[in-house]
Amino acid sequence: MRTVFEAAGGNDGLRRLADAWHRRVMADDVVAHAFSHGFHPQHVERLAAYWAEALGGPPTYSDSYADETTVVKMHSGNGEHDDMDRRAIACFDQALADVGLANDGALRQVLHDYFAWATTTTMSRCHQSADDVPNGLSIPHWSWDGLQA
Repeated sequence: MRTVFEAAGGNDGLRRLADAWHRRVMADDVVAHAFSHGFHPQHVERLAAYWAEALGGPPTYSDSYADETTVVKMHSGNGEHDDMDRRAIACFDQALADVGLANDGALRQVLHDYFAWATTTTMSRCHQSADDVPNGLSIPHWSWDGLQA
């Protein structure tokens, strides 16, 4: 059985998706606020590598960039932001359509479910302070059946 990573087009497909999502969020008045402090010049490439690893691809993100603790800390300490999360998820769903990944219903659903879960669970785990993020976190892995234990 193909991994979600493979079904999404591998590294190239997820790079296109990350680029489409990034363009969508930068055009969204609410979600763009998350990037108002700036962002890494290789944000799209890093995001694609993160998603690739989470969805069954190579461990490029962990091997070359950072671990899950670093990612969660980067998204922590900003208070609750449910509206921003909802809008980021909507931008993701639109980005799926932008790159042609919404045409396969099963793939669209698993990617939506992954992104919605990651946005509202792992990335939102420490609203009050990045200091609350535990050390040693690993990137969660997601398959056709959801979160892998």
